[in-house]
Amino acid sequence: MYDVPMFINGAEHRPVDGAWFESDDPYTGKPWAQVASGSSADVDLAVAAASAALEADEWGGLTATARGALLVRLADVIDSYADELAQLEVNDNGKLLAEMAGQVAYVPQWFRYFGGLADKIEGRVLPIDKPGYFAYTRREPVGVTAIITPWNSPLLLLAWKLAPALAAGCTVVVKPSEFTSASTVALARLLHEGGLPQGVFNVVTGFGKDVGAPLVEHPQVAKVSFTGSDATGRSIGAAAGAGIKHVALELGGKSPNIVFADADLQSAANGVVSGIFAATGQTCIAGSRLLVQREIHDELVSRVVELAATARMGDPRSTDTQVGPITTRPQYQKVLSYIDVAREEGATVALGGGPADPADVGDGWFVRPTIFTGVDNGMRIAQEEVFGPVLAVIPFDDEADAVAIANDSAYGLGAGVWTSDMARALRMADAIKAGTVWVNTYRAVSFMAPFGGFKSSGVGRENGAEAIEEYLETKTVWINSGAPVGNPFVLR
Repeated sequence: MYDVPMFINGAEHRPVDGAWFESDDPYTGKPWAQVASGSSADVDLAVAAASAALEADEWGGLTATARGALLVRLADVIDSYADELAQLEVNDNGKLLAEMAGQVAYVPQWFRYFGGLADKIEGRVLPIDKPGYFAYTRREPVGVTAIITPWNSPLLLLAWKLAPALAAGCTVVVKPSEFTSASTVALARLLHEGGLPQGVFNVVTGFGKDVGAPLVEHPQVAKVSFTGSDATGRSIGAAAGAGIKHVALELGGKSPNIVFADADLQSAANGVVSGIFAATGQTCIAGSRLLVQREIHDELVSRVVELAATARMGDPRSTDTQVGPITTRPQYQKVLSYIDVAREEGATVALGGGPADPADVGDGWFVRPTIFTGVDNGMRIAQEEVFGPVLAVIPFDDEADAVAIANDSAYGLGAGVWTSDMARALRMADAIKAGTVWVNTYRAVSFMAPFGGFKSSGVGRENGAEAIEEYLETKTVWINSGAPVGNPFVLR
């Protein structure tokens, strides 16, 4: 059994109360690791370490240039251990090794990009309107940052938060998902060995009520950054607000993938299948609503069904596998329950519609790629995030109809538009209420491109130059350079 302790103040840490829990391999459905189960006492130790590191010369005393150079060196450390980190991710979340290896190999780019931005953080001299004063602004780190990550892409989504936080000069305490903690602890150990000072990057493993809640509510935590469900995000946002903390929330999605009659239908079919069945649908940007112009509805659905039916399910470590298991048993049960809900609402199963045969895939938590037609956008299957390999197909008449259906959602994370008319593409990109709109592609992300949601899909942005702003505060400095000191009871 693989041991996953916590990592606090530059060293492995055993839980204060001695509690551990098992983590299952989604492919086998059996335990593979033992994870430390933290408590508020462990949170207190981690936050204290992060607070001390914030002021220590080893971190707080670094110049911005030295801090950035360190992040670039740490990128090389991650590169060196990418294969081992990817394997840990597969053991924990059951996603394809090909996908996890690609994600972990991409992670160093966040450290290089934000390492380069570290000494580009600038204040301004203000052309102040009051004679005899000199005024300027400076940018400072917000302080100790709590990062709470999900189970679907642990290290990639951690890098989206960790790299800009470190570049800004913050220190962090991470609470990874209780289902996927191993790779985060391994990364903390590697970065410390690579030169990151003690206390800068701490990991407390465990459950939300025991670790997440006390971490969000801790008085020395200045910022909370969370990726996960909208329900949990609302609770975290409320708790952070009560403590007057900075907060960033990247939450769920019910993203429309919109295909017009003038699109290249085979490319669109490929994009639709990739958008929902890649990563077994376990991604916040999954294109879980397929909006199809009526005149091509049957032809496109036929292409998508034919392509999705060829997906090979099985061992995520095999290079032949295209669809892996659902990561957690509760999520597996949730996905199956939504399939039942769709049937009850009157949707028609065009493909799949239930668990995979164990004879084909083993004992893990597999759901067959599932496609529903005859879906109305008011159905639960079209309004609620399933987070699994389930696609809802909805017909539309024209641009206005497509926009109305696309925007008729509580979410606004992503959207896809497939068309050969670039004027239409631009009109649709303007009209759709989503943080990202892809045209003739889907699920492309980059460390350079801001990412985040509209509406219930969250607040704040990750990636791109503006992401570092999420971890900075502005201080204004006034200097009296010769103005007379007048009446002390009058505002100057």
